[in-house]
Amino acid sequence: MTETATSELDDAFHVFDTTLRDGAQREGINLTVADKLAIARHLDDFGVGFIEGGWPGANPRDTEFFARARAEIDFRHAQLVAFGATRRAGATAAEDPQVKALLESGAPVVTLVAKAHDRHVELALRTTLEENLEMVRDTVSHLRAQGRRVFVDCEHFFDGYRANAEYAKAVVRAAAEAGADVVVLCDTNGGMLPAQVHAVVSTVLADTGARLGIHAQDDTGCAVANTLAAVDAGATHVQCTANGYGERVGNANLFPVVAALELKYGKKVLPEGRLRETTRISHAIAEVVNLTPSTHQPYVGLSAFAHKAGLHASAIKVDPDLYQHIDPEQVGNTMRMLVSDMAGRASIELKGKELGIDLGDDRELVGRVVERVKERELKGYTYEAADASFELLLRTEVQGGRPLRYFEVESWRAIVEDRPDGTHANEATVKLWAKGERIVATAEGNGPVNALDRALRVALEKIYPQLAKLELVDYKVRILEGKHGTSSTTRVLISTSDGTGEWSTVGVADNVIAASWQALEDACTYGLLRAGVEPAE
Repeated sequence: MTETATSELDDAFHVFDTTLRDGAQREGINLTVADKLAIARHLDDFGVGFIEGGWPGANPRDTEFFARARAEIDFRHAQLVAFGATRRAGATAAEDPQVKALLESGAPVVTLVAKAHDRHVELALRTTLEENLEMVRDTVSHLRAQGRRVFVDCEHFFDGYRANAEYAKAVVRAAAEAGADVVVLCDTNGGMLPAQVHAVVSTVLADTGARLGIHAQDDTGCAVANTLAAVDAGATHVQCTANGYGERVGNANLFPVVAALELKYGKKVLPEGRLRETTRISHAIAEVVNLTPSTHQPYVGLSAFAHKAGLHASAIKVDPDLYQHIDPEQVGNTMRMLVSDMAGRASIELKGKELGIDLGDDRELVGRVVERVKERELKGYTYEAADASFELLLRTEVQGGRPLRYFEVESWRAIVEDRPDGTHANEATVKLWAKGERIVATAEGNGPVNALDRALRVALEKIYPQLAKLELVDYKVRILEGKHGTSSTTRVLISTSDGTGEWSTVGVADNVIAASWQALEDACTYGLLRAGVEPAE
């Protein structure tokens, strides 16, 4: 940590992030140096104490990252950590080129991976158990002599402890006695359960006296729980990755671990005010790695504080804490009310308040909205994922059944032409009225829906230039259960952006084009409402 960070947080507890190394091993993630620099900035902004940047000397990308990070990032909270292995068998740490690369990285902290499983020593390293201990002692003491702080990751520790507990503890002692500040017990295969982790960490702590950390993989779905169990047993250093990224099914997720430590354990592990950045940082890193944020991730997911059941909504109307374990604002998230056929009056009232529409005490109006939602969901509509369409429905009912009108559609059509050379031409024509003017517009697209979207924009943008900012960013089709032989109902969800926010609309019909048209109409109508345009009389 920098001096500023040290003044806010003492060294008694470490939050150590390994997204840039272990997290980058997730299938589907391939980080450039620019990506790694961006993620490092986000993690430092979040306030973690240590950022493991990769393995300098093992590949050119990580070597470049350390060089550029030193020159380009002014870390405010975190210290950069270089990862590497203990020296080779039969050599010395001072002569080992990989150890030299760790020093040349300029990182003030080094994490060494060491074998703690006797079979791995003999089969993977092909050396003796005593030589492995000497490799740990020599490498740690050499790096300490060069002014580096050293952490040691005991790979496969829990499996090694099960096979040969005395040898696994001997590795811990060798690292600690040579000067390692923390010895990290790694559940490399991710097969442990919380009670097992607690028992092993408690015993190792009592038998060795070393400062212990935990590194948990998530193969049993228990990485976060295992991390917290280790803390309960006395570990004071937790290794995590943003959003749980990592090899196979991933690592202990940084955000639930930190939130639990701060909000459930009362530990101050981040600088003041940074916990409120949890959701933003989680989503920002997801954008960098080009993975869609998990909507159901604890604390930071879009659905983490979303309420659907009418019973929940009734209680939340009285006191949000009745169905929420924390105030979502503590982690930078928000409570959301989902509207569905499970909704009751309380759900509608709370959703209206969320949208800025005061339904007052009009029980008749609320009841009408509830029935309207249930009626339409019976036909295949869904509003829990289409807030914009629900808001338009709600405003229609508030206005006594008069929908918001910016334009009146006379007709539309879409044509797909199959050509002899195997290509297709897609053309759409829209006829509508807007502000007393009849407009006919035709456009081509790379599909019939795209052609309709373009034709609608061409028709309206002269009257409503605000629509030029709109962009269709997502399009989903679901075929619902057929009711008459091979016939079926189609539901379309469209997400639209104006550059500052996104909204979703829904359409349902017996064919995909008609359903898409409904969703497109709602998207443009909501876009104009959002832009502050007054509806036509």
